[in-house]
Amino acid sequence: MGKILVIGCGGVASVAIHKICQNSEVFTELCIASRTVSKCDALKEKLQDKTSVKITTAQVDADHTEELIELINKVKPEVVLNLALPYQDLTIMDACLACGVDYIDTANYEPEDTAKFEYKWQWAYRERYEKAGITALLGSGFDPGVTGVFSAYALKHYFDEINYIDILDCNGGDHGYPFATNFNPEINIREVSAKGSYWEDGHWVETEPMEIKREYDFPQVGMKDMYLLHHEELESLGINIPGIKRIRFFMTFGQSYLTHLKCLENVGMTSIEPILYEGKEIVPLQFLKAVLPDPASLGPRTKGKTNIGCIFTGKKDGKEKSIYIYNVCDHEECYKEVGSQAVAYTTGVPAMIGAMMILTKTWDKKGVYNIEEFDPDPFMDALNKFGLPWVVEENPVMVP
Repeated sequence: MGKILVIGCGGVASVAIHKICQNSEVFTELCIASRTVSKCDALKEKLQDKTSVKITTAQVDADHTEELIELINKVKPEVVLNLALPYQDLTIMDACLACGVDYIDTANYEPEDTAKFEYKWQWAYRERYEKAGITALLGSGFDPGVTGVFSAYALKHYFDEINYIDILDCNGGDHGYPFATNFNPEINIREVSAKGSYWEDGHWVETEPMEIKREYDFPQVGMKDMYLLHHEELESLGINIPGIKRIRFFMTFGQSYLTHLKCLENVGMTSIEPILYEGKEIVPLQFLKAVLPDPASLGPRTKGKTNIGCIFTGKKDGKEKSIYIYNVCDHEECYKEVGSQAVAYTTGVPAMIGAMMILTKTWDKKGVYNIEEFDPDPFMDALNKFGLPWVVEENPVMVP
């Protein structure tokens, strides 16, 4: 049916590419492009005999729009799936705009020199994308991504208005290392060490990092400590879901992770300010990333489950009600299927589904949109079909 260009070849990209290869009715051709073409070649080698999807590879530096334009013009894809770094969103969006090709990503733009991620940079492309007659689908991972689809689904089928959303991201997996991150260490540590914030009554309330802690008993995982973080989907859901009074985002962390992180922070290893070392400038956080285990290597070691979902409270026919929509994913099952742990799996599967929605024109609006601005039903069906089944629980235990 269509050709897709995937930019990036890390853990999430590997899952999305496996899933594209499983979905040959929709994707007939695939080009995998990355700065390190050997990674793309290795993945092609692994998959090409198991799928009817025609796979090619290419080398590209996603920091350079001209290189991306040249690649897109050569490959001629119908959609570009950006699974590179969030710092590269704008160069890839520029290239898609220049070539008139639809764009999908999983994480919003953040400038490399400040750990501040927000949608304003990408939302600024709305008019230009609309004029070009192309679509940019922002945030088609799990959170952001599926959490937005869950929100749109809850609003469509269960509520007249939603007043409160608590997004709960629990990783109950154990990889056996004293300290490692489940996705790109640089992005992960920037996110966790930043100030927290939540959306309430139309404005942001800021908190100190890890200041707000709650306990929650997660279905199939058990009781875990979770902490309030800032997360990008709060920004778009606050605008796109009618009736919102408050949205919060919580993520679970074990004590060992937090103790190591505090220690690394205290000695300056999480800093993004360049320092001079033996006559050469290095960024401490990037050096730390090089020392830590590669998240892609955690797959065979990780046991346990993730549980990610949203608790909604709102009104239906004048009465208050609450529901909890969530997915549970098993690290070992993910590894058996696609050679990855569940954190990459839960992002890579929705990335493929988002690309499928745009490629098949199931979702067809020109401009720049967040995922909750589309009809959630076909995406929810695809989650069940491609390995992320969800549960709706009525009257869940609430988060204080």
